Amino acid sequence: MKGWQRVHRGLQKALPGYCAFCLMPAHDGVGWCRDCLADLPWNTLCCTRCGEPLRQPAQSLCGHCLMEPPPIKRAHVSLLYQSSIKELMHDFKFNASPRAGMLLVELMLVNKPDLLGSALLPVPMHHQRARERGFNQAYWLAEQLARRTGLELLNAECHKLVASQRTLNRQERAANLRGAFSIKGPLPAHITLIDDVVTTGATTNALARVAQKAGAMHVDIWAVARTPLGNS
Repeated sequence: MKGWQRVHRGLQKALPGYCAFCLMPAHDGVGWCRDCLADLPWNTLCCTRCGEPLRQPAQSLCGHCLMEPPPIKRAHVSLLYQSSIKELMHDFKFNASPRAGMLLVELMLVNKPDLLGSALLPVPMHHQRARERGFNQAYWLAEQLARRTGLELLNAECHKLVASQRTLNRQERAANLRGAFSIKGPLPAHITLIDDVVTTGATTNALARVAQKAGAMHVDIWAVARTPLGNS
């Protein structure tokens, strides 16, 4: 059974013209069927500044963003890092699957932000980590999105090999990322950061602060998915 499940998952990822999630015929030339698109873990009610899922429809900001407004003005993160999206992301990041990557790009474009500014800036990766993985997934996504939107693609550099931040609180994460990024300015007044998964927002906030020092006045983020933190 396990062998068949592996074959089934491989077919889901590889067959063109069929839904990547259920193997039924895809809808209108995209990589999914209507039912699977509707069943994806959509992040429909979330904080407008960081993308954290909210419990109350009347809310627009989470408690963290109310108490400490981040440098990010608006977060556009339409999906949650769960179930099929988590599997698709894993295939993209760790198996370098181009089909998985293109599916993620298409899902980002299903619900494209109304205002993206003048340029896209992918979250950079330290050169050692990029060598280990073989590519920077945020830059790859940004390249595809720049082609589709016609926006300029900017570059930043990461000078610090940041260790896992899972056990750190927000203040410790921010300190861990201090001095990690640099950007050659001047930047356009309004830019959008591109990332794959947003967890606490510490990384994108650190990059946004550097972007502001380089001339950006309005910094947004556009990412594939958000890891729900439950007010962590």
